[in-house]
Amino acid sequence: MLNINILKTCSEVDFFIAPQFCNGSKQSPINIVTASVQGNPNLTSFNFTGFDDNSTFRDIKNTGESVLVSLDDKKMTVQGGDLPGLYNTIQFHLHWGNGSSSPGSEHSVDGKQYPMELHIVNVHSKYNGNVMTFLISRKKPKPKSWISLTSFLSSIPNSGDEKVYIMNQTTLNSLIEGVDRTKYYRYQGSLTVPSCNEAVIWTVFKEPIKVSHDLINRFSTTVFFKDESPSVLNTNNFRGVQPSNGRVVTSQVVQTAATPAASSAATSTLSVITVLLLSSLCWL
Repeated sequence: MLNINILKTCSEVDFFIAPQFCNGSKQSPINIVTASVQGNPNLTSFNFTGFDDNSTFRDIKNTGESVLVSLDDKKMTVQGGDLPGLYNTIQFHLHWGNGSSSPGSEHSVDGKQYPMELHIVNVHSKYNGNVMTFLISRKKPKPKSWISLTSFLSSIPNSGDEKVYIMNQTTLNSLIEGVDRTKYYRYQGSLTVPSCNEAVIWTVFKEPIKVSHDLINRFSTTVFFKDESPSVLNTNNFRGVQPSNGRVVTSQVVQTAATPAASSAATSTLSVITVLLLSSLCWL
């Protein structure tokens, strides 16, 4: 069984103390080159349960490396999409740069890096874990869900700060509202923090979440870094792109004049990032 408590402690580990684990040939994140993406008809649809339930947000915490929201994993599940069972959704966290005008996402597409990236972590008692990731772009919309989420940041400025009783404020579906969940990329990779374990299947949504620049800025201007540097704002908390080393990135099969009609079902799949996290599961 996975040790979920390690999710709260892995962020305190620095890359430099575990170089032997983070120099493999299948490291994440990567730059996705769309011209090299191959079709995969096995990327079927997913079923999300509890993502529209506003009683699932348990607490929000400044881990010293990221902002992490714990979820009620008894109410939230993900299944389908070629996963070997039902997975419980336990938390989400974010990566960002230094303001909405600077790069902050871990993954990039054709060299483009976005201001933020959202990771949703799911686990299974028998199998390894999976994660969904959403790129976040700077746009005019001010979603009420993101106004609600960022309103809690002033309550958790320092590493270790935690705010409970945040239920009934928003839902996970509302945070990813507007994203076309039928279009995504998938590839084999690793954790983006030590132990950098290379048992990770990533699925990256093609369409980003749209959030206004001032809401994105709240993360890099409100939250401070780990305890030993309490006066340093938490900025640029993402890992840089790693060499692809010939790995294949796949996506849904796009129906064309030469594609059988039966393959059209593959174009209506929901995307998920599947991360096979071994016993050293960390927030990604």
